Amino acid sequence: MTLSTLLVAVGPGDADRLDALATAVTDVAVPTGARVVLLHVFEEDDFEGVRERLDQSDASPTATARRQKTVRDLTAAFDDADVAYEVRGRVGNKSDAIVAAAEDVDADRVFVAGRDRSPTGKAVFGSTAQSVMLSAPCPVTFVRAGTS
Repeated sequence: MTLSTLLVAVGPGDADRLDALATAVTDVAVPTGARVVLLHVFEEDDFEGVRERLDQSDASPTATARRQKTVRDLTAAFDDADVAYEVRGRVGNKSDAIVAAAEDVDADRVFVAGRDRSPTGKAVFGSTAQSVMLSAPCPVTFVRAGTS
């Protein structure tokens, strides 16, 4: 299987997992020459507030995503590793938006970061990563903090 497009989902809660995520992605992207699509999904309720804090009330989801610290930190790591990437932003349910983006870009693999949760915690509180793993149109790599 040739890997040409990797979708990397990242959000503000992934700050403590960025090193592990950057390492996991570059370990695949560099030898394969795959391009990376870096996706930041904003929940509907949060998007307007984020744009207001950035003083960019008319900014698109992609323009707003580019301004997020986790996105800037990951793009810096990709620049250092000479990995080709693009940034995209979406508004909506996180897991649905990640799966839809994977389909839109014809991703060969999706990378999601997360924290360990008990099975009960996943059932009670839900898990974006678990939902993506069950619904994505391609393999999903789950990255935890401290795995780099």
